[in-house]
Amino acid sequence: MENSKVTPRTLPGFMELLPDEQILFNEMKEIIRNSYEEFGFLPLDTPIIELSEVLLAKAGGETEKQIYRFDKGDTDLSLRFDLTVPLAKFVAMHYGELSFPFRRYQIGKVYRGERPQKGRFREFYQCDIDIIGDNELNILHDAEMPMVIYNTFKKLGFDDFTIRINNRKILNGFFSSLSLNNSAEVLRIIDKLDKIGIENVKNCLAEINVSTDSINKIIDFISITGTNNEKITKLKSLNINNEIFSKGVEELESVINAVRLFGIPENNFVVDFTIARGLDYYTGTVYETFLNEYREVGSVCSGGRYDNLAEFYTDKKLPGVGISIGLTRLFYKLNELNAVRFSRESIAKVLVVSASSDITPCLPIATTLRTAGINTELFLGDKKIKAKFKYADKLNIPFVVVIGEDEILNNTVTLKNMKTGEQFQVSIQEAIVILSKS
Repeated sequence: MENSKVTPRTLPGFMELLPDEQILFNEMKEIIRNSYEEFGFLPLDTPIIELSEVLLAKAGGETEKQIYRFDKGDTDLSLRFDLTVPLAKFVAMHYGELSFPFRRYQIGKVYRGERPQKGRFREFYQCDIDIIGDNELNILHDAEMPMVIYNTFKKLGFDDFTIRINNRKILNGFFSSLSLNNSAEVLRIIDKLDKIGIENVKNCLAEINVSTDSINKIIDFISITGTNNEKITKLKSLNINNEIFSKGVEELESVINAVRLFGIPENNFVVDFTIARGLDYYTGTVYETFLNEYREVGSVCSGGRYDNLAEFYTDKKLPGVGISIGLTRLFYKLNELNAVRFSRESIAKVLVVSASSDITPCLPIATTLRTAGINTELFLGDKKIKAKFKYADKLNIPFVVVIGEDEILNNTVTLKNMKTGEQFQVSIQEAIVILSKS
């Protein structure tokens, strides 16, 4: 009886990349990490698996249905579905050891058992930053988030993007002035405007028993146009007598003024009253970021302000503001559109090869190059020199160091530039200088 082979396959909704793509993905992740650290955010790495009781303290509805949950022995465990809940647990646990405001970033995989479809994943990287205050958090931190977004996407090679900014207090206060008692549902519907269009928004509002008069007022409100300053002036001119609404307008104006002081160009941010963020826990400023050349990608960075991060774990009030980049989905979409604009030739800068069948003289040369801080791959296969150059070319390794009889005799190496085809005999120290500068 023949041994049957198992067909190699990957679960739907899980992304695997070829090495050249993984290099680009890693570089993208590194750019984001460096950008976060430029602003003084501290690294955090929480466990992928948590106790279900802890992780699901706040969960419900659709979120709970998507959790990967299992028993190991007598322990009820779950895979984390975002990085915010583990942050809440962490801050509540280590409250006495942290300095506030606590600024952290985390880049890690999260898991959601949603129906996989093109560009949507069950396992994906999130790149989060949050600033957590102890009892209070200055509104100027809300203006710092767009600056991080701006800095990050500029470093990723994009210029034409728009950070759309709103404040949930404005929307909630406006809905309250219309005597709507289902504002959370209304917010979720408005948040879908970009996907379903204005007519479907009207229909959905009618389905939850919003009156025709109120629907028209909501549509007029979220359609307010003008410059950023004009939009805020129009809000004030509505003379809505609602404390929450007035507070939201005041906060939005403060954030927009501070965003300008940070130096973000006016064409990279806009006040947009359609930005609602469907998640219930946002209570103030909210953000969505779009690449204008690639609107089909959807929002590439979103987030907002929340009143109490860890209310399910502690009585202490811990307000915060944060943003998240869904890196796996973003990379997948941009790669599909050939829009990944940063690239590196390869992990190795140089391939060391022997011109003969004797590879041993190459070993100390490779070690010398690595000691000098140059990423070096050593070719150990017994192939013709042409095949070795072809190998370097296929992997986009920019330089090849060749060691043959002449090189050993003269205590030199032959350094070949794979892009230009130039090659010259130099000392190992000279090769190090050339490689270091390239």
